[in-house]
Amino acid sequence: MFFIYSSNAQSQTGSERPQTHDLKHSQPEFKDTHEELSRHKKTSSFRSPSAKLFFSVIILYVLLRIWKHTCLTSFDVMDYTKEKPLEPLDSKPSGFSESNHAQSAANLVPFTFRPLPLGSIKPSGWLSDQMNLMADGFAGHLAADHLADDQMGHQAGNQHLFYPIVRDSPWLGGSSEYSGLNEGLPYWLNGLVPLAYGLDNARLKTQVDNVTKFVLDNQWEDGWLGPEVDGPARDLWGRFPLMLGLSQLVDANMEFSDSILTAMHKFVVLMHKMLVHNVGLHEIWGRVRYPDMLICLQWLYEHHPRGNTEILLETMHLLERQGLSWRDYYDESKFIFRDLDEIDPPITANHPDFPYVHAVNAGQGLKSGATIYRFTADKSLLQNTRNGVNWTFEYHGDVAGSIVGDERESDRSPNRGSELCAAVETMYSLSYLYQVLGDSQFADRCELAAFNALPVGFSSNHWARQYITLANQPFSHRLEGPRMFWNVGEAGVVYGPATNYPCCTVNTPQGVPKFLSASFVYVGQDGLGHALLSPAQVTATLQNGATVTISCTTNYPFSNTLHYTISASSGFIFYMRVPNWHVPASSYSIISDTPPQTLAPDPHTGMTAIHLHAGTHEITYVLSAALRFIHRTEHTISVYHGALLYALDVGQSIARPEPYDSSSRLPSRAHEHIIENRRPWNIAIDPSSLKFHASPPNASPEAPLSSPIWSPGAPPSYITGKGCEIEWPLLKGMPAPVPGAVDGKRRCIGKVVDVVLRPYGSLKVHMAELPVVNLKLTEEG
Repeated sequence: MFFIYSSNAQSQTGSERPQTHDLKHSQPEFKDTHEELSRHKKTSSFRSPSAKLFFSVIILYVLLRIWKHTCLTSFDVMDYTKEKPLEPLDSKPSGFSESNHAQSAANLVPFTFRPLPLGSIKPSGWLSDQMNLMADGFAGHLAADHLADDQMGHQAGNQHLFYPIVRDSPWLGGSSEYSGLNEGLPYWLNGLVPLAYGLDNARLKTQVDNVTKFVLDNQWEDGWLGPEVDGPARDLWGRFPLMLGLSQLVDANMEFSDSILTAMHKFVVLMHKMLVHNVGLHEIWGRVRYPDMLICLQWLYEHHPRGNTEILLETMHLLERQGLSWRDYYDESKFIFRDLDEIDPPITANHPDFPYVHAVNAGQGLKSGATIYRFTADKSLLQNTRNGVNWTFEYHGDVAGSIVGDERESDRSPNRGSELCAAVETMYSLSYLYQVLGDSQFADRCELAAFNALPVGFSSNHWARQYITLANQPFSHRLEGPRMFWNVGEAGVVYGPATNYPCCTVNTPQGVPKFLSASFVYVGQDGLGHALLSPAQVTATLQNGATVTISCTTNYPFSNTLHYTISASSGFIFYMRVPNWHVPASSYSIISDTPPQTLAPDPHTGMTAIHLHAGTHEITYVLSAALRFIHRTEHTISVYHGALLYALDVGQSIARPEPYDSSSRLPSRAHEHIIENRRPWNIAIDPSSLKFHASPPNASPEAPLSSPIWSPGAPPSYITGKGCEIEWPLLKGMPAPVPGAVDGKRRCIGKVVDVVLRPYGSLKVHMAELPVVNLKLTEEG
């Protein structure tokens, strides 16, 4: 996903990923270090004269330190690298009271739609099938299920072990990591927590609980979390996804809350001191991705401040000041509207703009303005944030809802691709933006990525994933020789457990579970809303005291009918989000046995409100959709219906090479997949011939779907039409940019043929940005 930013970093088109700085080999093992500390504590004696003299000196030193601390302001400059470990924070400092919660929460700009605690929402229907496939796939087997008390990460029992970057992480006393940033296990925890608790899966919760307990038990005395000993090895970035995972775990499992919150606050105090002394953000990743930590700090500030509000708020300001400014980048004078390949000299890894055009950073950065707005109330950030989102997708967005970037952004070319990590980070940013700012376009864009960019990047059984997905990708095999990519290896488009670069294996499992956890939201004091549409059920207690249970039965987005069964202990307002693509004249809702009602969505949020009294209610919600053509470049279009992108079905044949790692005891499903097309891919289509087919005749829109649903031919909807082959060469192993039309016309090189377009996420090889041809004019010509 990235390489370390340094002045001597080099990048060459088609080159393998540069090596990263490896800091871990110069450090003692994390577990052994703590065992040594533990032995020292147990064997120390206060009885000998020398020991008494020693501890007298220590006490005098501590008193001098306390005196020095009281004489220094919080912003005095000191050489942090020479400081002793910082003092730990008590679990509940003096002066703590529950009133701190209400006082602190009032200081942040409130959410438009407040998120529900993790575990409140459970998947159903096809979404439940998908999350269970994830649990049964590589996401649920990256760590051991049962960990021996004295040897973390080694098998106890007959469960599968899989990924050394998790199983043997430096965070767990091991030595396997793909960069000195030590981000692998934090990424994994950030995704596995919502997967485990969204499914209420006991096996996955055991993995989460074991790893969390080990990390907390091995927290350094000064508050540091992680294997790094001290000094420049301590970079804050890897703690950001860890803290996101821990905050979710507290919401889901109160059994861990006290120990986790104590550890989090202890770390925050240390982070604050590090930032005061301008250390901790050594690499670009923490300086550009700090909004993730702002979310964690704000969660603590609102829900579990423990009398620590001043340090929490000050740390937010320190991160913003020391981080790179997305606000500045989202300015007309700074934002890069051009194709980056045309910029000379090129933007390489040591260029000052590189942090903003790294595609995964770009996805994470979309939410930066909203995170800063919450603690500054700076309204200038609102339009700035909207500009950033709109410009990113207009000039660098792909047809499936993610960001075009083969590590670094280019333009919108369908042969450059989008990294899978960028899809999940983009989804998370967009769902957060909808919760904070409430713009309906953010929810629409989140669904677009969730139902298209995300599923296409995984094999249907969730035992393989791609590093990068191209909009026009008629085959998936190793690319030998020169490649068109900025920084993608020969296996970049191959489906496998860990092809090209490991980050996508540990980071992408967050995508679907976090989509689920953002699907329902609190609206004001007496409302509950369905924000991201999908089959799910939720139980929540509102601020007005009403306890509400909602079950949504639907095949959305494969069908646009949603059925709700709602029970409420007292009156409340139910909100349903209405996507901007809906056809108003034929969209409606039916409440119990009342006549259909036209939808009246709020023009800003897209929410339509239904006032319900206490009792049980049945609501049918129907969204009408039509075929939509989004024009790209060179007389090409992408085809949509509802929330789904449709792509040309080129057929597929799958070869499975040897397992990912023959030395480990992996199930036979852990393969790399080589996929070839079986039909011509160089097809131009006539848009006037396209016809949408919703499902088999007389089939219920709520009939059970095939599983896995993201498989070729599994979704019930498809599009038929006419097209023809055109001259369209390969370039460096993949389809060249779409050939231009001459005088607005294209010439067929074969007969007119029938074409079928299917949901993009189900086609692992596909063509989604299609040349347009007018077959009538072609025949006449």
